[in-house]
Formats: sequence, C-alpha cells, structure tokens
Amino acid sequence: MQPPVLIVEDDIKLARIVKAYLEGADYRTVHASTMREAQDRIAEELPLAAILDLGLPDGSGEELCQTFKESGDFPVIMLTAKSSEEERIAGFALGADDYMVKPASPRELVCRLKAVLKRYERGSSSSDNVSSFNQGALVLNSLRHQISKDGAPVAVTPTEFKLLLTLASSPGRTFTRDELVSRALGYQFEGYDRSIDAHIKNLRQKIETDPRAPEFLKTVYGVGYLFAGEPDAL
Repeated sequence: MQPPVLIVEDDIKLARIVKAYLEGADYRTVHASTMREAQDRIAEELPLAAILDLGLPDGSGEELCQTFKESGDFPVIMLTAKSSEEERIAGFALGADDYMVKPASPRELVCRLKAVLKRYERGSSSSDNVSSFNQGALVLNSLRHQISKDGAPVAVTPTEFKLLLTLASSPGRTFTRDELVSRALGYQFEGYDRSIDAHIKNLRQKIETDPRAPEFLKTVYGVGYLFAGEPDAL
C-alpha cells in the first residue's frame, strides 16, 4: 500500500476539496487540522508527501515544516495565504519543495505534487540510498524512508523503519534488545524492554510472507534478533 499524502489544513472545506482531487488522482490521503494532529500522523506513518498550510491554530506551519524534514525525507508543498516575496523565500529556506498561494487551483496542486514526487524519485534512486535483498524481494530506501516487498510499497512507522534499517545494515549479525532500543528508539534502557518485541511482530506482519516462519527477521532466543536477508549485488 502506498503511503498517504498528508494534508495539513485547518479550513475543513478546503481540505475536503484537496482530498477529493488527490484521491481522484489515485493518491491515498490523511488529514490533520492542527500541528499536534500532524505530528501524531507522521509518528504513525511517514507520508508520501505533505501539503502544508502555514497558519495553524496551535502552532506555526514553518515550525512543522522543520519537524517534517527532521522526521523523514518526503516532499513538502506549502499551500498558504502568505504571498509576499519574503515569505516565499523564507518557506523555501525552511525546506519547502514547492510553494503555492491561496486561492490555488486544486488541479495545479495535483500537477505540482506529481512533479515534486518525480524529482524526489530521481534524487533517491542512487544505489547509495537503496538496499535490496533476496533478489529484490525486499527493498529499503534510506533517503525516502520507504520499504517495498515484492514491488509493492509497505507502510511503516518511523520507528519500524529505523529498526529494520538497523538490522538490515548488518545481515547475519545478532543485535541485543538493548542495542536495538538505543539505535532505533533513541534512548537507553536498563532491563528488558518489550517494545522491541512488539515492533518486530508488527514488521513481520508487514514484510514476511509467513510471519510465523520469518524469512528476514529471525529471533535469536535469549539474545535478540538478526536480519537474515541476502544482499543483492547493485
């Protein structure tokens, strides 16, 4: 399943129009009307792209754009009433990939989204960013934070991606749970942390043909986990 386009817009009527046009162009969408909702959305699943209003009721869209760029590499199109040259330049300086001033044509927005995604696809196609395993059965793109299984996109959370990338970076190496907590979750833990087991279970449901007999994510009992995929020659 393809990741969704995140629409961050507090004008519900406008959000519905944008949603209708994007879904008419075969994009999945999710909507957030506040900064907090948008942060929760990207914690659940990294989007394909974000359409971002800058005037949000609980914070600035500019700050949210920086959060997006820190969370993962996906394109951001600012859709805003801020129209001065200085405001446009500031938007691009924050990392916006495109900038549209309201009122804007939803058809043009779809075209601009397609163009931005094509540029991202070209930029992320370098073999330095892509890891392929088992004759292309599983592919990880570290720049785009994307995974595909048998050619189909797999929707994962940022934590799940970090966990899989950590394991896949050293095929055959056993990582302890403490190591995985530190690398993937970003904190130290004294003792036994069940959260890693839950994340591994979720990943197996998403990337394994048979989660009960995993091909990629193996349990090393009493120690931790290892990645058993066979790297492809690129």
